[in-house]
Amino acid sequence: MRITGMLADWQNRRIFPAELTFEKDRITDIQELTGQALPPALPYLLPGFIDAHVHIESSLLVPSEFARLAVVHGTVATVSDPHEIANVCGIEGIEFMITDGKRTPFKFNFGAPSCVPATAYETAGDTLDSGAVERLLDRPEIRYLSEMMNFPGALHGDPEVLAKIEAAHQRGKPVDGHAPGLRGDDARKYIERGISTDHECFTREEAMDKLNFGMKILIREGSAAKNFDELIGLLPDHSANMMFCSDDKHPDSLVDGHINVLCARAAAKGIDPFDIIMAACVNPVLHYNLDVGLLKKDDPADFILVEDLSSFQVLQTWINGELVAEQGRSSLAVTASPAIDKAIEQEKTVNRFSCTRKKIIDLQYQIGNIQTLSMPVIEAMDGQLITNKLQWSVPSQNGSLVSDLERDILKIVVVNRYKDAPIAKAFVHGFGLKQGALGSSVAHDSHNIVAVGVDDESICKAINLIIDKKGGLSCVQEDLGMTLPLPVGGLMSMEDGYQVAKQYVSLDAAVKKMGTTLSSPYMTLSFMALLVIPHLKLSDLGLFDVDSFSFVSS
Repeated sequence: MRITGMLADWQNRRIFPAELTFEKDRITDIQELTGQALPPALPYLLPGFIDAHVHIESSLLVPSEFARLAVVHGTVATVSDPHEIANVCGIEGIEFMITDGKRTPFKFNFGAPSCVPATAYETAGDTLDSGAVERLLDRPEIRYLSEMMNFPGALHGDPEVLAKIEAAHQRGKPVDGHAPGLRGDDARKYIERGISTDHECFTREEAMDKLNFGMKILIREGSAAKNFDELIGLLPDHSANMMFCSDDKHPDSLVDGHINVLCARAAAKGIDPFDIIMAACVNPVLHYNLDVGLLKKDDPADFILVEDLSSFQVLQTWINGELVAEQGRSSLAVTASPAIDKAIEQEKTVNRFSCTRKKIIDLQYQIGNIQTLSMPVIEAMDGQLITNKLQWSVPSQNGSLVSDLERDILKIVVVNRYKDAPIAKAFVHGFGLKQGALGSSVAHDSHNIVAVGVDDESICKAINLIIDKKGGLSCVQEDLGMTLPLPVGGLMSMEDGYQVAKQYVSLDAAVKKMGTTLSSPYMTLSFMALLVIPHLKLSDLGLFDVDSFSFVSS
């Protein structure tokens, strides 16, 4: 098979007309074309795009469906942290991700989750100690140690943390970082543990600190956390040490675009195309030692054709010599051996969901005969994972604290999904709902049920809709209840990815009609229980001050 195009030779930073020849899954020859007439407007030949850090589960799709949508945008591989499913189902969940991923030629590169559970201050479905992590790292499908969120443990020499890091180093596998806001000597000490990347930088200064200490920085632009504009200016001077990633990508966003969009935005800022190609295509392969082609002879035949180096409009996507997408349409077939199909059928019900339906009385925040109570209130911020800590007065009605719609103070609750237990309750500012409630069993990192609403009745309905389906997203508007079922771990659907995206869009639109101004309300909601991101969060065990790493006293 021969493909003709303008080859982007990233090694020599040259662009020239070339003929690429491949047989089966390997590139056999690349010849520069000189002294002959060429068709006008040849497409550009590039290595395929790679998402350098993503939780596939956040797309609400199983890996094989994620791949079917992603290849349309020129993505040929991901560096995927199965941390979410591991928090719910442990090794069984990771096995499911690996097995399902093998149903397509798409190149998933999974990591061994380093922090399951993420903290000791929440209820998760499983635990992965250093022994379990070592066994995972022994597997060829596991390419690295996933983000080390326990940066205090890394700094202070926690034996379990150090054992996991050492296990990766012994096997020659890189260690991903996760240290939002860490700077100066603490950043240096963290990096000196052998932690090589970070995707959590939300200021240019923080990223520069970590680059100067030898860390690679991932520019993240997902459905919730958006750091592209803040960090992209660093790329021209640090193109060998930066990559692009989404971290978390909801299905509607994935339908619209992926890493290709970041490339186009970078080009619009005047950044050299080769710097863009390094971040989007090359650096992940080199850093993680991926079996992904980089347009060299004898490489896997993984490449894309794009219209130009400004829009990065993808015309074709090839993986292992197979055309998997063309002109905006995926041709990626989900095929596998009978053994894999049987395994997937058996694992369709991989989940842990044991709580029972709740009553309105379970949600009441009782304080006795007090009119108002001054208390910490979470401030949700659009486009950020961090939250602020406010101190506001919350009104009481019939002895219980209630939402204050005029000031946008809404009740938020987290329900333990693994067993029946008291419900954690707090208040949040920033959702802007004027009616109803929304709920989700996608609640990083332990994936209990999180819900926000204007009154206890609506919140209770939203929670019970999720419990009835053993996982999903829900929306309650007066007497109308809507649900997107997520039966795989309470995190993912096995249905057609485009149909899941349409269902998600319908839910998103319904919530926005209820008054929220958040660009991605379900994604923002999913991070309200994430105890490793500052400053104030809510776990199933109570309101948590991330700065002091302790519960807020009631």
